[in-house]
Amino acid sequence: MGDYEHRTTVAADPDALFDYLSDVHHLPDYFAAMREAEPTGERSHGHEEVRVVAEVEGTRREGEAWIDADRDARTLSWGSEGPNGYGGALEVGGTPGDATVTVRLHTERADGPGIRAGLEQTLAEIKTAVEGTSTS
Repeated sequence: MGDYEHRTTVAADPDALFDYLSDVHHLPDYFAAMREAEPTGERSHGHEEVRVVAEVEGTRREGEAWIDADRDARTLSWGSEGPNGYGGALEVGGTPGDATVTVRLHTERADGPGIRAGLEQTLAEIKTAVEGTSTS
């Protein structure tokens, strides 16, 4: 079980960055395991429902998840049903040209190093997608 947090800076306007990150259709651009993400048009318990397809440890997984975007606070939260107690939040801050992205994740899954590596990769993918440059 664990809680994880990672942060990076992105050369972007925070509002424009949040708009990009909160568009469900862009999730596969920066979540490496995500293959498809489509809003279902449904709301459940106040959350926007999303149909997702991901490849996790070589296995294709399809399911329902939820996502909430708060543009005023520039926060995005998400989660899914299942045994891993999976959920997270993303927050965009900073100033134009020097935005920050903080990702927090909670899971009951015990693979700490793999989860940390996944968060680092997600933040690197955000930088690459938005800035158009590699961070390595």
